[in-house]
This record gives sequence, structure tokens and C-alpha cells, in this order.
Amino acid sequence: MAGKFIKGALIEFMETFLLPLPNVISFQFNPETMTHAWTQAQAAVGSNPLAVSGVPGESFSFNIMLDSNDSIANQDPVSGSLAEVSGVYSRLAALEMLLYPTGGKKSGGLVGSVAASLSNGRIDLSLNGSASAAEIPQSQVPTVLFVWGPGRIVPVRVTNLSITEKLYDSLLNPIHAEAQLSLSVLTPDELKYVTGPLRGIAKGAYAYSQGLRQALAVANLGNATESIIGMVPL
Repeated sequence: MAGKFIKGALIEFMETFLLPLPNVISFQFNPETMTHAWTQAQAAVGSNPLAVSGVPGESFSFNIMLDSNDSIANQDPVSGSLAEVSGVYSRLAALEMLLYPTGGKKSGGLVGSVAASLSNGRIDLSLNGSASAAEIPQSQVPTVLFVWGPGRIVPVRVTNLSITEKLYDSLLNPIHAEAQLSLSVLTPDELKYVTGPLRGIAKGAYAYSQGLRQALAVANLGNATESIIGMVPL
């Protein structure tokens, strides 16, 4: 019998008025493929052509599928009921908000930003249907934990999101969609600017993942020894 797969997830810690609230966006279906890319760090100033001024840039890109019929079929009292009312719109909205600034340290994160906007009348319901650009809070975009099993838990920033909506219900809520995500792993220099409840967690996650990577690289010396023996004619 096939084992049960762990689901990947994106986790944002939202600052509320009482306690930090984890906003867990669990993948409904794990992506089958993923692009894991690195870019070399910027060259350091000086005469040494091999010197660099930091760690390599690291990124992940993948597609995830969302389907409301699956949530309804599972008969979950929360996600199933929400899927019946809004399709996959709530899941898409949660992904979209990862690209928006949180509105400052004391705004209460996503929940606080929405509440403040409603109470202060900041949402512009003009004919063009857009909010005033001058009233968009100038703050940091959310820092998110990308969880891909116990071996990969890294702090990231969502750099790109493209959504393809494929099917709709009678109220034109999307019921099937595909989201293309690009994530940039935060470097130690960037982690210095992380604020809020995720600060310590983000640094710890980076240190854990980097330490595990180094340990596995050392463990690969066993494979390297076997390969060298196979290369030498005896």
C-alpha cells in the first residue's frame, strides 16, 4: 500500500492584535516537478576574480493545482463548505496576498490591514474599480516559510505569481485553477531586515536547512569514494 505523502505548504505569520496567527497555505496537490535554481553571488570589489561578496542566490519555481470539487468530495466541514460557496477563490486570494505589503509593524498584518482599510474608508470604489496608489501602505512584503518536507524549510519571498483560472461555477467563482509560483530564498543579509514574529523562526529555518545541506554534502563523500575507485583502472 502506498504511503501517505506530506503536503508542501507556504506559511506566513500574521501579526494580530493578540497573538501571531500562522496563515498556512497547504498545497492541495503537491507539484510533480520543481525548478531549483542558483545564481552566483555578486563579485567582490578587488583584484581577486574568484572573490564574491555573499552567498549564492537561491530560488524555487513550480506549479500547483487547485480544485474545489476535491475539497467538497472530502467532506471537510471547513474547506468543503468554503469551496461550495467560493470555489478556489479563497485559496487564490491567500496566495495573492503574499505579494502585498503588510502595512507596517503595528497594523496587525493581513487582518489588521484589511480592518484598517475598511474602518478608514481607504478602499476606493470609484468607477475604475481600483484603490488609490497613494494609499497603498509602504511596508515590507510578507516573509514566508516554504515547507517542502522535513529537509527543506526555508524563508522566502514570493517574487512571481501567475494564475490560470480554468472552470467557473454559476456565480463565476473559479472552481479549478493552476498557479505558477516563483520563490526567492532570503539570504543572511536579507534576513537582518525581517521584522515581526517570523524573525527568529526565519533565521532558525535558514540555519537548519543550510546545516542539513552541508551535512548531506559531507555524507556524499561515501559516494565520491566509490566513484573514484570505479574511475581508476585496477
